Amino acid sequence: MDAFISTVSIVVSSALIYAAPLIFTALGGTFSERGGIVNVGLEGIMVMGAFSSIVFNLAFAEQLGSWTPWIALLVGGGIGVIFSLIHAVATVNLRANHIVSGTVINMLAPALAVFLTRVLFEGKGQTDIIQQNFGKSSIPLLKDIPIIGKMFFTNTSAMAFVAMFVAILAWFLLFKTRFGLRLRSVGEHPQAADTLGINVYLMRYAGVMISGLLGGIGGAVAAQSISLNFSHSTIAGQGFIALAAMIFGKWNPLGAMGAAIFFGFAQSLSVIGSYIPLIKDVPSVVLQTAPYILTIIVLVGVIGKSEAPAADGETYIKSK
Repeated sequence: MDAFISTVSIVVSSALIYAAPLIFTALGGTFSERGGIVNVGLEGIMVMGAFSSIVFNLAFAEQLGSWTPWIALLVGGGIGVIFSLIHAVATVNLRANHIVSGTVINMLAPALAVFLTRVLFEGKGQTDIIQQNFGKSSIPLLKDIPIIGKMFFTNTSAMAFVAMFVAILAWFLLFKTRFGLRLRSVGEHPQAADTLGINVYLMRYAGVMISGLLGGIGGAVAAQSISLNFSHSTIAGQGFIALAAMIFGKWNPLGAMGAAIFFGFAQSLSVIGSYIPLIKDVPSVVLQTAPYILTIIVLVGVIGKSEAPAADGETYIKSK
């Protein structure tokens, strides 16, 4: 029994660590697309969030101590907002194709981040390892629950539970507030929303900027809890996996959260596979590719059955 509990604890802990950045980023994509803007640039936004959080962490760890990763989280989110503004201006004001604009961000961000890394770290392609990170922690009170406490709330990722709380908050914001109603209305029928006095451009900007904030935070979480430094491989497809989670979750924050946890588990398989009897003999390279294969399967199998917001990806021209 103890061996089973220990195995479940390891599996859950690892899955949540990998799921946390996906939850934040998938929630960001949900806000953007609920407002009618497709944001495939989440991958690039995660890269900049990861880079900026690590640089800040390394620079201020001695002064800020254990608060460093939390403040670096906000820095990563802020940089994500700045980069999301590029996408917002291109798609809302300049009427650029949403996919093309997002792809440009995905091409720009890694190149810029690696270039700045070489400039700041004496030509090296990666930063130093941070000393202040999120690590693993136990949830007070919940860890004392018999059996369940040890499996789910002991030596686990606190950031994953923060992400779950943010998902619940995002659901409430989208479906139970005036802001959420207005954001969803411009994603479904912007012309009708405009006739009711809703500023379509402003709401779409808000959706994209929220996606930048949460995508940047997602990158910061990944860098400060998984890689513990920044290099070209710190963010390698997680933004696209988060988009798949958003689609799998049917553009609903709670659905996106559940899908992100599933994909987080898939990502963790390469690390914890040896602890799971059924897959311990599977070659590691197969487990490493599992999340990407699952992403393709989900997109092929679900994308045609899920209904995106009616005006998602459509450019709105006020004069019409």
